Amino acid sequence: MAIKGFEHVGIQVKDIEKSIEFYQTVVGLQFIDRFLHTDKKMKLAFLGIDDSIIVELIEGYNPDLPEEGKVHHVAFKVSEIEGEKERLRELQAEFIYEDITTLPNGAKYLFFRGPDGEWIEYFEPMKS
Repeated sequence: MAIKGFEHVGIQVKDIEKSIEFYQTVVGLQFIDRFLHTDKKMKLAFLGIDDSIIVELIEGYNPDLPEEGKVHHVAFKVSEIEGEKERLRELQAEFIYEDITTLPNGAKYLFFRGPDGEWIEYFEPMKS
């Protein structure tokens, strides 16, 4: 077996329409596809970058989501994290930690919440 790369992260949500809007407007992903699961109960939506799926939103799997959602966090690589933080602030995103954290290697990150309380991380790799 060989890992070929990252496919996507599935996130259980309560309101797929609200989550699609959030992941497009706030996170900055592009809508790729949506359909009803073969079980006819779950609604699925796929978002990503340049037709590469990064996030699968799932409505109807489990309506009793815990406070932090069904995924601890999903991380997106960004550049200019300080500018992204200001953009998120203007969009009234809820920050989990107010400060951007800088790791010993120079990489930086910040966390904010999605519409169902899921943790989203913006990660700026160390500059080479």
